[in-house]
Amino acid sequence: MQAILAGAGELHHNLSPAQLVEKALLRGEVRLASNGAAVAATGKYTGRSPKDKYVVRDAWTAERVAWGSVNQPMEPEVAGALLDRVAAYLQGKELFVFDGAAGALERHQIRVRVITEFAWHNLFARNLLLRDPAGEGPFAHWNLIYAPGFQAVPERDGTRSEAFIVLDFSRQLVLIGGTRYAGELKKAVFTVMNGLLPDRGVMPMHCGANVGEQGDVALFFGLSGTGKTTLSADGNRRLLGDDEHGWADEGVFNFEGGCYAKTIGLSQEKEPQIWNAIRFGSVLENVVVNPQSRVPDYADGSLTENTRAAYPLEHIPGALAGGVAGHPRTIFFLSADAFGVLPPIARLDAEQAMYYFLSGYTSKLAGTERGVTSPEATFSTAFGEPFLPLPPQVYARMLGERITRHGVRVFLVNTGWIGGPYGVGRRIDLAYTRTLVRAALAGELEDVPWHREPHFGLLIPERCPGVPDSILNPKGMWDDGSAYDAKAAELARKFADNYRRFGEGAREPAAAAGRDA
Repeated sequence: MQAILAGAGELHHNLSPAQLVEKALLRGEVRLASNGAAVAATGKYTGRSPKDKYVVRDAWTAERVAWGSVNQPMEPEVAGALLDRVAAYLQGKELFVFDGAAGALERHQIRVRVITEFAWHNLFARNLLLRDPAGEGPFAHWNLIYAPGFQAVPERDGTRSEAFIVLDFSRQLVLIGGTRYAGELKKAVFTVMNGLLPDRGVMPMHCGANVGEQGDVALFFGLSGTGKTTLSADGNRRLLGDDEHGWADEGVFNFEGGCYAKTIGLSQEKEPQIWNAIRFGSVLENVVVNPQSRVPDYADGSLTENTRAAYPLEHIPGALAGGVAGHPRTIFFLSADAFGVLPPIARLDAEQAMYYFLSGYTSKLAGTERGVTSPEATFSTAFGEPFLPLPPQVYARMLGERITRHGVRVFLVNTGWIGGPYGVGRRIDLAYTRTLVRAALAGELEDVPWHREPHFGLLIPERCPGVPDSILNPKGMWDDGSAYDAKAAELARKFADNYRRFGEGAREPAAAAGRDA
């Protein structure tokens, strides 16, 4: 990396947010919104490009990584040649360096030096990674090089397209090029943590987390757009983090120093903490702003449905300083069900918890990945398969052990459609979801009657204070009960078909399959 830095035309180390915003404006990378946020457009790539991600095959990864469409191998000599080409491209260019870290618990922390071609990408890294890391930690220093202006040549560089995200565990290097979408930077570091931490007895998790007044910790697992950021940002509880955490012997700790929230449809009334967090020092990604007033239009998805805001945790009032809390008392699995058949909330036993964690059912929401233009039903094991280098059973086993050891309550929450599938039904009101989650956290659902629905074997509460009883019964929300049964049976078959990929050892629980538990 020293050769890259030594060859830079002008080098900027650890600039402040004000300096980075100034640089980004002078270089024409961003515009200022009326709320003070820097507004960037990412062009062709407005979401992650998972088919362009590679893991370098070496002695360490060869025996550990679950190779396949998620973790595509790249040979060391191919990665080395690509690195040389990127280094040559960066010679003489103005570069920005940020020294940060991932992992608030010092003994499980990795230090990351981020070298970017764009000032706004450096600001993004400064917002999302931890600043002023406490110490060297147990891991070697990693480097992340982000050169969006470099376009790979597939036949020469061994890539699928001009874009690439390469993770090299031997070199402790992440190499990104050909795409301006900043989420690649964030998720590349997350993938590194997911690869390293299990060997240290730490479970990495794709979840939001918050803490109640009594110190009770809640986790919110889910893929992008299912509500992790929104539900974990609760004015009645303290935010630990919105997306990436580790579960160690000491408790839960945040990997990040900021949040990366979807902003499509964002409203001050429903999501005041996120709304107010977007101010000077924040980054708005692909958000349309009024040309004259520069007021962001969060309802406008003309560039992409995957509009984003990146802001530091300190922009959230009451965010938990230090990023470390105790062991969870409650876990929520969030699924944006495009079939419209899952209940707004259901209680899971230990066996079902493992089933739904390994299944990781949700709907990919529009724009999160390239080519996704409307919600698509998908199964993403551990609610984060695109970011898991190791076999999914590694993470599931760690979660199961911790749920049992700490007596954690687990709920499945549908933040998606009710009353019909996507295009027919409607997305459940956020206010109802918040009320259900708060009731579960407060123990208000413990003494209400429950019934088991027939298709998935899920236990559904019949009452919840502040929520109409009719909302709780998914079949009753449909105009045609037989159409509901057909659609629910279709989704149940998809669950069963998907689960077979885990082999004979992954037994489908009776309740999850709709049989008597």
